[in-house]
Amino acid sequence: MNIHERISALREVMQRESIDAFIFPSTDPHNGEYVPDHWKCREWISGFNGSAGTAVVTLNEADLWTDSRYFIAAAEQLQGTGFELMKDGIEGTPSISQWLGRKLSFNGGTCVGIDGMVMSANEVEGLISELRKEGGITVRTNFDPLAGIWKDRPEIPLNPIEIQPLEYAGESAESKLERIRQAIRTRHSCGILVSTLDDIAWTLNLRGTDVHCNPVFVSYLLLNEDTTTLFVNNKKLTKEVRDYLESINVKVEPYENVRKALKEYKAYNILMDKATTCHTLYNDVRAKVEDCASPIPAMKAIKNETEVKGFREAMKRDGVALVKFLRWLKPAVEKGSETELSISQKLTYLRAEQPLYRDISFDTISAYQEHGAIVHYEPTPETDIPLRPEGFLLLDSGAQYQDATTDITRTIALGHITEEQKKVYTLVLKGNIQLAMLKFPDGASGTQLDALARMDMWREGMNFLHGTGHGVGSYLNVHEGPHQIRMQWKPCPLRANMTVTDEPGLYLEGRFGVRTENTMLITPYMETEFGRFLQMEPLTLCPIDTEPIILEMMKKEEIEWLNNYHKRVYDELSSLLEDEEDREWLKEKTMPAASPPALPRREGAGTLMEDQLNFNQKYQ
Repeated sequence: MNIHERISALREVMQRESIDAFIFPSTDPHNGEYVPDHWKCREWISGFNGSAGTAVVTLNEADLWTDSRYFIAAAEQLQGTGFELMKDGIEGTPSISQWLGRKLSFNGGTCVGIDGMVMSANEVEGLISELRKEGGITVRTNFDPLAGIWKDRPEIPLNPIEIQPLEYAGESAESKLERIRQAIRTRHSCGILVSTLDDIAWTLNLRGTDVHCNPVFVSYLLLNEDTTTLFVNNKKLTKEVRDYLESINVKVEPYENVRKALKEYKAYNILMDKATTCHTLYNDVRAKVEDCASPIPAMKAIKNETEVKGFREAMKRDGVALVKFLRWLKPAVEKGSETELSISQKLTYLRAEQPLYRDISFDTISAYQEHGAIVHYEPTPETDIPLRPEGFLLLDSGAQYQDATTDITRTIALGHITEEQKKVYTLVLKGNIQLAMLKFPDGASGTQLDALARMDMWREGMNFLHGTGHGVGSYLNVHEGPHQIRMQWKPCPLRANMTVTDEPGLYLEGRFGVRTENTMLITPYMETEFGRFLQMEPLTLCPIDTEPIILEMMKKEEIEWLNNYHKRVYDELSSLLEDEEDREWLKEKTMPAASPPALPRREGAGTLMEDQLNFNQKYQ
């Protein structure tokens, strides 16, 4: 069926069930950002395949809400489908509740449907409250309309689960379970339901392949004061994994039994996070529910010594692959046979040669020229374009190694670039470096740091709407919370041994985009009478293209930081490169960039402060 036929079939079901509108979020029963194919309902009904978005279908209209990362991509994918794009977060765009209130009041509709298994309790309760204000509209949550019309719907994955060895995990599952129990005791709770897949994988030191690029497996985990139960399809468990679970006193129940277990839960209360637990499971519990954030994400975010070592080693291997790729890239483009897809495949091939490589950590964003302005562009055979020895290539990529996850973006000048491109590139690099140099109090939030990455852009009347940084998992999801660096208020404190990306960007629609990203490790800086202070150390090891930089726009301290970073890249990687030509290329690409010339002393010069002011006016 094409999209029009799918919408038509859906509307027949809606009319039969007396549902006036149906909402399709992008999540699954585990509140995942990336979901197994079985739960890609929004993509199936709309044709839009971005990781964030919500489709709403009424009996005569269909709209899709998504954020700024996907405005361009969504507009292209929705053409001719019957769906209209709603730009979420832009002034004048109504919320879903407001839009439904207007549309249903016009035709007398009173019932909105949503599958309560794929939307969090928080979101459903908010939706119910908002729609009640829009004229008494009710919400039905116990129905999946695609169950009967999605004929070739993929099954829930049955891929085997693997043990993540202690040599890479750094802490036993027994220790983690005990820490979790101690944490929920301090919250006066008798148990906890864990729905989020990367939290379960981290807790039990297990990994899987059920979600594209994310080494997790479909399951639930229920802890009470003295028992731990993993709800998972038994077909996914090898004898080794079953024996391992038995050795750490984890019982196994069928995946679908989680609802029955929650209804029969006997303890006085249970901790469940409304923001991450689906509405249906949240309301299945008969015991008192303590709505509280799970302690696991904060534990998982702070890497232990073994995990930090794994990141450092994985970044070296990743850096070797990237150096080989970058040395190959420009000559290959000059020969005239490379495209966005072909170079993406080349990079994956070079990474796959490295020890402990398991997979890519997300679909590579290989975006040439105007495609670079599409923040989360992923080339397909339909969109793939050839590369020419001119303009910018924006390359955002990463890998899953068994000891860590990597995430890096480089914008590369493939040949001649314009003065506008140079200016934008330099502004983005300045933002990246300013954030990287920052020293900040222990416990500051990412929102309090975010302006450092934007201040030079703001002076030029420019900005970007995506986040500036996110946590990165240890052979887990490439996007990991709870901490973030972004304009929107995110109060989670930043602590030592957290990983976080530093990735400002600028995007000029229809022309080009620029982003520079390193994965960073937060480390101690100093302790004074004012408290503990932290800093960020780059984990990523890869040259930053210096050809597009306008040095006169750079501060002296920014150039010094870049030179020091490049020296470290060379020192860390050169001995690992077996090919002499690779080493020579790396040596050339990490040569120090020249600082702006020092100002000569004038005859009868004034104060040092006057000279510094002149220097600042000219070079800063």
